[in-house]
Amino acid sequence: MSDTTPTPSQAGEPSGEDIVAAHEADLLSQAQAELAELKAKSAELADQFLRAKAEAENARRRAEDEISKSRKFAVESFADSLLPVADSLEAGLAIKDATPQQIREGAEATLRQLVAALERNKVIAINPAAGAKFDPHQHQAISMVPAEQEANTVVGVLQKGYLIADRVLRPALVTVAAPK
Repeated sequence: MSDTTPTPSQAGEPSGEDIVAAHEADLLSQAQAELAELKAKSAELADQFLRAKAEAENARRRAEDEISKSRKFAVESFADSLLPVADSLEAGLAIKDATPQQIREGAEATLRQLVAALERNKVIAINPAAGAKFDPHQHQAISMVPAEQEANTVVGVLQKGYLIADRVLRPALVTVAAPK
């Protein structure tokens, strides 16, 4: 008697090999979908990186341009504020028969214009009063002299100093009281 019992594949049921093959095919399609998704994400991130890099480069270039323009126009503004001083000096020199009094008045008016132009551009005079404490950051001692005031204080100013935006452009040249 022969065994005529049908096998699972003959009965229409999948065999173990068919189940494994179907499972592997399913895993392969999942892996391919995941790979496609990761490739798309990678392309998106690469695009974002390139855009961010380009934006950073553009920002750097714009900042350099702004710095260059601000330097250029800062000098332009300073020069523009000094033009009236030059005009006043030229006008004063054009007067041939000026009296000493007129020359003095013109020089004082021109000096006021110059001081105002310097102050508008944040150039401030350092002119310490007699008796003020010596400040090595703003003053340069030329000599120490005996004086009837506290030691290490300013006795006299030989030449004014100047600050520009709170930075010493030139220290004031001063004489300082010597210790007793």
